Amino acid sequence: MMLNMKNIKYLSILFGFIAFIACNEPEDVLIGTNIEPEAVVELPALTAGSANFATFVSLGNSLTAGFSDGTLFKASQEKSFPSILAQQFSLLGGGSFSQPLMNDNFGGLALGGNRLPGFNPRLVTTGGAPLGLESVIGPVTVTTDIALNNPTGPFNNMGVPGARSFHLLAPGYGNIGNLSAGLANPYFVRMTGTTPNASIIELSMAQSPTFFTLWAGNNDVLGYATSGGDGTSPITDKPTFDFAISTLITTLTSSGAKGVVANIPYVTDIPHFTTVPHNPVPLDAGTAAFLNSASAYGAYNAGIQSLVGVPPVNLTQEEADSRMINFTAGEGNAVVIMDESLSNMTIYSPALLSMRQATANDLLVLTASSFIGTEAVPGNSATVNGVAIPLADKWVLTPEEQLEIKTAVDEFNATIEAAANSAGLAFVDANALLSQLATTGIASDNFILTSNLVTGGAFSLDGVHLTSRGYAMAANEFMKAIDATYGSNFEASGNLVDIGTYPTNYSPLLP
Repeated sequence: MMLNMKNIKYLSILFGFIAFIACNEPEDVLIGTNIEPEAVVELPALTAGSANFATFVSLGNSLTAGFSDGTLFKASQEKSFPSILAQQFSLLGGGSFSQPLMNDNFGGLALGGNRLPGFNPRLVTTGGAPLGLESVIGPVTVTTDIALNNPTGPFNNMGVPGARSFHLLAPGYGNIGNLSAGLANPYFVRMTGTTPNASIIELSMAQSPTFFTLWAGNNDVLGYATSGGDGTSPITDKPTFDFAISTLITTLTSSGAKGVVANIPYVTDIPHFTTVPHNPVPLDAGTAAFLNSASAYGAYNAGIQSLVGVPPVNLTQEEADSRMINFTAGEGNAVVIMDESLSNMTIYSPALLSMRQATANDLLVLTASSFIGTEAVPGNSATVNGVAIPLADKWVLTPEEQLEIKTAVDEFNATIEAAANSAGLAFVDANALLSQLATTGIASDNFILTSNLVTGGAFSLDGVHLTSRGYAMAANEFMKAIDATYGSNFEASGNLVDIGTYPTNYSPLLP
């Protein structure tokens, strides 16, 4: 190709301009353009302050283990908040961090080749409501077997799903021989190895930790809450809880280790209790009319009203009105629930059960979503659960039960914070953190984490435990607390983790 003189002139000008740029600093080029050069911010070097991360041990329950989507599975464990912390601690001399990883990403546990009841594969979503993994991809073989293939410790992550505060002190809690009596935890059985009677705190202290995290106590109230306050899983009594927390912190700090302690969130801030509405029932006009008739709830309503002020109960008009059950055609009918706080009217008639329709002040557990509207007797529309048949106590937290839980959480959190302060430990207010998720949300980069199920990004599909992104958020809060107490500078040096790089859910086809 030939170039004419005109092209040569233009090329000369272009090369001259490039040479001009190459010989000048960016600031020189921007002179007179009204464009400010981007400021270069120099961050301080990362420092540990007075903390020693050489041997890091993390104690707690499912939130520490990395439990997510209704189970424990390998991918979620690898992104547990202690694992994320350990990665950052390694920048300051932190050693290796071992976890009792599951054998697969299905989740669930087996015993001698047979699945353990209640320890199921994980939940997944295909864009909508949570579904069981096997309903999406078909049957799977759970390969994590507590009788056949337990991993070898010691483990730095001593989070045991299901453990209450006092379980962290209990000998034999990981002994497979205690399973049939309900005195052992299958997840901890995987961790005890040749010392089946060793406690969680004993195995932790055997590693001579220089730094620890303790996030315990959630299960001391959560079991009561998830069972609808029906009494099958009572709230831990305060003396037992106080003793457990005091003993744990005293033991963990006995050799000079420093650490971080977190408190307990309110159950009213997590989607397991805020997702299912109190009024999800649609009815046609005919069904609504039948339910209101004397053949159904009309007789109940009349019976309750007729007994206002009648001895020996002396029912008040206010309570009688609160017990009226009425339906309308269309959407938005409230479910019928049993409420043990109501006056016992069955002394007048067995049909006058302690039941009423739910209000916005009641909390239905997440699992009620798959139960409401089913038929107690298949094919018999007169046995629809939540409509013709009241929901049992286990499906609902009434205001009275919610108050019991809040009172216990407030008392337990006072114990936790006081013990942490007394020992000079860092403290994470997880209660306030999760309350923020439930109200304003937490902004990070170009997204906002909320407590909404499936779409909020912070809570996994079981509505109780965090997503991997949620655990990354928690890890950052722990590092901020460490900065504030021990003089480290994870935040100031730019060494908090980017939570946007962590997933909010996992594919059903996760290998």
